[in-house]
Amino acid sequence: MDIIRQISEELAIEPWQTQAVVDLMDEGNTIPFIARYRKEKHGSLNDEVLRTLSERLQYLRNLAEKKEQVLGAIEEQGKLTEELRRQIEEANTQVAVDDLYRPYRPKRRTRASIAKEKGLEPLAAVLLLQGKEDPKKEAEQYLSVEQEVLTAEDALAFAMDIIAEEVSDHAEYRTYIREYTTEHGLLQSEAKDDTVKSVYEMYYHYEEPVAKIAGHRVLAVNRGEKEKILTVKIAVEEEAILRYLRKQKILHPDSPCAAYLEEAIEDSYERLIAPAIEREIRNELTERAEDSAITVFGKNLKQLLLQPPVAGQTVLGWDPGYRNGCKLAVIDSTGKVLDTAIVYPTEPRKEVEKTKKLVKKLIEEYHVTLISLGNGTASRESEQVIVELLKETHLPVSYVIVNEAGASVYSASKLAAEEFPQFEAWQRGAVSMARRLQDPLAELVKIDPKSIGVGQYQHDMNQKKLGEALNNVVEDCVNLVGVDLNTASSSLLEYVSGISKTVAKNIVAYREEHGKFKDRRELLKVAKLGPKAFEQSAGFLRILQGDNPLDATGVHPESYSAAEQLLERTGFQLSDIRQAQQGKQGTGALSRSIRKKDWQEYAQEFGVGEITLHDIVKELEKPGRDPRDEMPKPILRTDVLDLADLKPDMVLKGTVRNVIDFGAFVDIGVHQDGLVHISQLSKDKFVRHPLEVVSVGDIVDVKIMSVDLEKKRIQLTMKI
Repeated sequence: MDIIRQISEELAIEPWQTQAVVDLMDEGNTIPFIARYRKEKHGSLNDEVLRTLSERLQYLRNLAEKKEQVLGAIEEQGKLTEELRRQIEEANTQVAVDDLYRPYRPKRRTRASIAKEKGLEPLAAVLLLQGKEDPKKEAEQYLSVEQEVLTAEDALAFAMDIIAEEVSDHAEYRTYIREYTTEHGLLQSEAKDDTVKSVYEMYYHYEEPVAKIAGHRVLAVNRGEKEKILTVKIAVEEEAILRYLRKQKILHPDSPCAAYLEEAIEDSYERLIAPAIEREIRNELTERAEDSAITVFGKNLKQLLLQPPVAGQTVLGWDPGYRNGCKLAVIDSTGKVLDTAIVYPTEPRKEVEKTKKLVKKLIEEYHVTLISLGNGTASRESEQVIVELLKETHLPVSYVIVNEAGASVYSASKLAAEEFPQFEAWQRGAVSMARRLQDPLAELVKIDPKSIGVGQYQHDMNQKKLGEALNNVVEDCVNLVGVDLNTASSSLLEYVSGISKTVAKNIVAYREEHGKFKDRRELLKVAKLGPKAFEQSAGFLRILQGDNPLDATGVHPESYSAAEQLLERTGFQLSDIRQAQQGKQGTGALSRSIRKKDWQEYAQEFGVGEITLHDIVKELEKPGRDPRDEMPKPILRTDVLDLADLKPDMVLKGTVRNVIDFGAFVDIGVHQDGLVHISQLSKDKFVRHPLEVVSVGDIVDVKIMSVDLEKKRIQLTMKI
C-alpha cells in the first residue's frame, strides 16, 4: 500500500507535502509547531489538514500492520494463494481485510466446527455438487452412535451447518450484502411502550433509509435503545439477497440436493450473515455520526475558547443558586481575587434588599465595572436583582451572562484546590465566573473539554476518541493565541506545543523559585525541558517586558538573527518593537519599507524561507497581537427580558451559544436559549450544515417566530 499516495489523493494535496509532514511528525514535531514554523517544508498546510493527515496516517499504518499479521497467519496455515495475497494487499479498509481473513481465522466452536468434528464435510461436499443421488441415502453412510449422528436427517442438518458457515465466510458475498443493505435498508425504531411520555416520541414508530439518515438521529435512537425505551433494527428485502446467494451457488432445480442447499443458504443469511451485517452497519453509522458530532463539538469549542478577553475591567463574578445562596467574587483586571461573599436573594430566604446593599458596597469599594453572571440554576432571579440594583443606583456597571458549564467540576477539583488553597469550593466557583469573562481561554482550559457543554450526545460517544479530538482543539487554540510565560497556570502551559504536564508544573515551580522569566533561553534551565521541547514550545511562549523584545512576539528564537538583520536593513531597531507593543507607530510600517523584489533577496540573505520572512514581518508589525481581538465581543446588558415579554415578529440581538446538526441555540437574554432551525438560518442560500452560517460566540439578529411558555421553547429565525 502506498500510504503517501493514498493520503495525498484523499486530502487533494501534493505527495511531497504529505511526505514532508510524515517525516516531520516521525521526527517528533508537534502539529502546532509544524503548522506555524515549518511552512516551507510542507507548503503552508493548515492545522486542520495536518490533524486529518495525522489521523489517516495512523489508520493506514495500523491497516498495513494488520495486513502483515493476516498474511502471516494464512501463510502459516499453508493456504495463502497469490490471488488471496493480492486481494488482501489491495484492501482499503479493516472491514475488507476482516472479510478476507474470516474463513481462515481460528474460530470458537460453532455448529459447523462441531459438524466437521463428526466427519460430515464429505456429505456437505456432495450437497454442494448437486448431483442426482438421493441425499438421504448418502447421509446414511455417516450415521454414528458414537458421534451422535443417529438419523439421515441429523447428518444432513450437520452438513447444512457446514455449508451455511462456508456461505457466511465468503468475503465477496458479505461485501455485496453489506453494500445492498446500506443502499436499500431502512433503520427502524419502535417504542417498547408507546403510552410512555419521553423525549424519544418522534422515534416511537420511525423509519428512515440507512443511506440518508442524519448523524444526530442515529445518536438519538441509539440513546433511546440504551435507555430501553426503543427497539431498533435494520430492515431490508431478504428475498432480493437470497436470490443473489442462490445465483452465486447456481442451484439446480432438477437436483434432489438443491432443496437442502437452499435451506442452508437461508439459514446462513438469517442466522449468521444478517445479524453480523446489521451490527457492522449500525457500528459504521454510529462511528460516522460520532465523527460528525465530534467535528461540530470541536468547532464550537474552538469558537468558545477564542472568545475575546474583556481586559482592563474589575469584574464581580456571580455564581447563582437557591438554598446555598449566590456566591460572589471580585477580581481586579489582572485576575487577582479582591473579595468574596455569599448572598441569599432567591428562595427560600429571599434577602433581596440585603443582597443589593452588599453588592452595591462591593461595586463602590472595588470600582467594579462589570458583573459576570453564570447561566445556571437561579440565574433568572439573580439577573432580576442585578437589573433592579443598577436601575435604582445608576451605577456605571453592565452585566454579561456567561456559560457556567463545568464550573462546579472545576471548583471541587484538585487543580482548583492547588490554585486557591485558602478558598472553599464555593469561592473558587465564583472566581471562575469572573475569570471566564476576563480570559475565557485561560479559564476554560482548566475544565475537561467534554464538560464545557457545546456539543450534542457527547456522553454517548467513544470517550477516548472524543477526548483526543477536543484536546487537539484546545492545543490548537492555546498555540494560536500564545501564552504569557510569567502568568500562565500549569493547566494552560500543558497545552503548549512540546510541554508535558510534568514540564508545565516544573515551569511554574521554577518561576516561583527564581521569579519571572527574563529570557526565553532561560526555559532550558527548567527540569526535564530539553532542546527538543524548547524548539517545539519557545515560539508559543511570550515574555512581556523581558530582556529581548522579540520574546514578546511569535517569532521563533531560531529566527531571531533573521529578524534582527531585517530590522537593521530596513532602518528599525529592537526598541521599536516595544513602541509598537504600547500602541505607538514603532514597527507598524515595516512591510511598506520592503520593496516587492526585496522579499526573495532578503530571505536568501537572512537564511530563512520567504513564507517565514512574511510571518516574521507580520509579527514585528503587530507584536503581541491577539487573534481573539477579531472575534465578536460579548453583549453587555443593563436590562432584562422575561419569556412572557417575547412576541412574534420581535427582532432581538443574541449570542450563539451552541451549534448542532439541526440548528443553532441563541441566547437572547431571557435565560432560555431559542432555537434557529437549520431551515431558518439563511434566506439567501441552502444550508447543508449550520456551521456554514454561524459559530459559537457570533452576535446575530433574530426574529421571534413562536414562544411556548409551558415547554419554555422559543423558535427563532434569521430570515429577517
